[in-house]
Amino acid sequence: MILRRRRLAPFALAALLLLPAAVPASAATPSGGLSAAEASTLTLINGQRSALGLVALRVDSRLMEIARVRSAYQAKTDTMSHVHAGGTNVFDLIEDWNVTWYGAGEIVAVNNWPTFETSGATALDGWMGSPTHRSIIVSAGYNYVGLRAAYNATGRIYWTAVFLKGPDRTGAWAKNTDQRSSRYDATRSRVTFSWAGDDRRLQVLTSGFRYFQVQRRRTDQTTWHDYGITTATSKTVIWHRGHSYEFRVRARDKAGNWGGWNVATVTL
Repeated sequence: MILRRRRLAPFALAALLLLPAAVPASAATPSGGLSAAEASTLTLINGQRSALGLVALRVDSRLMEIARVRSAYQAKTDTMSHVHAGGTNVFDLIEDWNVTWYGAGEIVAVNNWPTFETSGATALDGWMGSPTHRSIIVSAGYNYVGLRAAYNATGRIYWTAVFLKGPDRTGAWAKNTDQRSSRYDATRSRVTFSWAGDDRRLQVLTSGFRYFQVQRRRTDQTTWHDYGITTATSKTVIWHRGHSYEFRVRARDKAGNWGGWNVATVTL
């Protein structure tokens, strides 16, 4: 295990796990999809956290790439290590990627199970069975994660998981919850849209909800009309009948992260 401090008082942990071979080493490519196995293993990691009442870790694309580089290097050299040639380690890579971090941890494992999915589940079982590795997986100090695996001609599969405590990068959420229409006059209807939203909770450093943005357009048009930003959760409009309209809403958190649009359609 490595412990050290950096700017903004970050902490860094690293731990190795050599798992016993489950089957004779083989040059055959493990079966199943590697990306699907990575996603499944991430789900299992968050399942372990949820069982303890912890918030699921958010996947960070930068950490996924760092984990990919780390696993690829270990598979290429067929050596499980936290250090690349020249002394580079995962914390150096985090700095090289210009990632702001206050704490970070890395855990790695190697095995040679014949399927990627079983390999990932076995790696996690081994990590959870080791107090050092388990403490990183179920830490209340991280909010983001990246995990990748790589294999080589010997049949060994190398797994790397990188954990991070960093600024909130996850957009707030918003969704339309209700829409009601009534006759306004001979040609128009009154429509009231309602919506809800909030910032997505992280284990640490959740920035908090700031405001919504709402827009509308007729479905036979391409330009959206912007109603601007608001903290309200409903809006009433008067629209001409005989058309279909789209009404959409999205939310922003206090760190400036926008979530995706949520669209409702109404035909009058």
